[in-house]
Amino acid sequence: MLLLEDEPHLGRAVEGALRAQGYGVRWAKGLEEAREAFCELEPDLLVLDVRLPEDPDGGFRLAQEARQAGYKGPILFLTARDALEDRVQGLDLGGDDYLVKPFHLEELLARVRALLRRVAEVKESRVRLGPLEADLAGRAVYLAGRRVDLSLREFALLEVFLLHPGRVFSPEELAERVFGDGEKVGAVKVYVHYLRQKLHPEVVRTVPGGYRLGHEP
Repeated sequence: MLLLEDEPHLGRAVEGALRAQGYGVRWAKGLEEAREAFCELEPDLLVLDVRLPEDPDGGFRLAQEARQAGYKGPILFLTARDALEDRVQGLDLGGDDYLVKPFHLEELLARVRALLRRVAEVKESRVRLGPLEADLAGRAVYLAGRRVDLSLREFALLEVFLLHPGRVFSPEELAERVFGDGEKVGAVKVYVHYLRQKLHPEVVRTVPGGYRLGHEP
């Protein structure tokens, strides 16, 4: 996901909280940096501060540009602007959620989970894949009714596949989504191996172009 936040303290806190949950995050500290990252990433979620030093409507502007470019993913605004007209403007520009500062990180994470479920039109927090069941809200996985302990990165990798059943991901894109940079492509192969070991050899299949979920959930 792409995080736009110019305040260093808050940006570090939000990035850290998201990474601690296993999400791949690109943190942009300014509007131009965010524009470049958006073009590179095709993120599943935009988390945008609204007021930026270079533009008091910077977050709104990026959201509008993203929608005009055809971006269909969810957009969450983070802002101290709590007036009714600001919330209305944000939603009218294509935002999906609006969280007013100061906020609790737990609430932010809950809203992120809800928005990401919406990406894949997953209405319930539990997703089934044959004998496999994943609780996306509780970040727990069960195989034939027995809980399987996955690391945060293992779960994050599995979640990417569950949220996009049928889609083929290249190792580079998975590395970006799970690890937040493009330098750990080799780790993707390792974590796919871990998932196959812990869950099922066919839970993630190697196909031309990369990897895909083994079966439709």
